[in-house]
Amino acid sequence: MATAWLSLGANIGDPPAQLADAIRRITAHTDVALLARSTLLITKPWGKTDQPDFANLAIGISTNLDPLDLLAYLQSIELAMGRERIELWGPRLIDIDIIAYDRLELVSPRLTVPHPHAHERDFVLDPLRQIAPGTAAWLIARKR
Repeated sequence: MATAWLSLGANIGDPPAQLADAIRRITAHTDVALLARSTLLITKPWGKTDQPDFANLAIGISTNLDPLDLLAYLQSIELAMGRERIELWGPRLIDIDIIAYDRLELVSPRLTVPHPHAHERDFVLDPLRQIAPGTAAWLIARKR
């Protein structure tokens, strides 16, 4: 099984409840098991700043899904939860990103892992440091 590190965020609706629901949905798949969960972190918006603060957290999962199948599964959860992709970096009910998938480096039209901007975003790195400090350090080191 592979280990994947995910970043989850929300800033409209009831973010803590939506994040908990997203984790429940993610781990409902028979090929996914929860390994670790960070605490909830409230952060200022990144990119587009005239919107509510975000609730963010990170989780570690073990999975038999390959990276593209995992992405499709996560996007189906976002869609089922009401995610609409209207505005880049805009408000959202739920956002689920694959930050790393083992130490795999993949660039495809649908997915890049590790996440190409993770090393720049404290709202990703701070929760990840709680549950996977080695992965957080690896993300930073590979961009130096």
